[in-house]
Amino acid sequence: MKILASGDIHGDTKLAKKLAEQAEKENVDLVILCGDLTYAEQSLDNIIGPFVAKKKKVILIPGNHETNATANFFAEFYGVKNIHGTSVKYGDVGFFGCGGANIGLFQLGEKEIYDKLEKGFKKIEYLKKKIMVTHVHPDSTKMAKFTDIFPGSTGVTKAIKKFKPDIALCSHVHEAEGIEEKIGKTRLINVGRKGKIIEI
Repeated sequence: MKILASGDIHGDTKLAKKLAEQAEKENVDLVILCGDLTYAEQSLDNIIGPFVAKKKKVILIPGNHETNATANFFAEFYGVKNIHGTSVKYGDVGFFGCGGANIGLFQLGEKEIYDKLEKGFKKIEYLKKKIMVTHVHPDSTKMAKFTDIFPGSTGVTKAIKKFKPDIALCSHVHEAEGIEEKIGKTRLINVGRKGKIIEI
């Protein structure tokens, strides 16, 4: 399975179009959008549409710039999947997620972040491969050191250590775009705006 993962599009329609073209060119099976699709709930147009026009499957979660209601609107309108607090399965790969962050418009407490990830994980834990999708990054990581403004999430860290997903995807800290590190055996990737091709 080949995935294009990106986050922090922030209403940039040119970027969405460029990423959709990359998804087509690279012949990816799935596009994952790690939140902050809008800028403070503005600019909703032409963010998901370019991917759907290329007939790509899309998984998304809200960031701290939009509510879960907006993410649900995108999912229903475009026929894509919002995995905030839930999961989805493609082949033998399970994806579970939690949107929002510990700051911003769609702010969640650390326990709520962990509980939503646990709820999604329980539905797909029997699968061979598991991918966790969040907007906020884990605390006590290299990527957390790139910012004093956006705290890392203890709830996300706890979930990675407990559920041991093969891959954990996040965005949120723009300065940490493209950084990869490990938590135990989990490959942690800040996918950033430019997007990251991941093969499973």
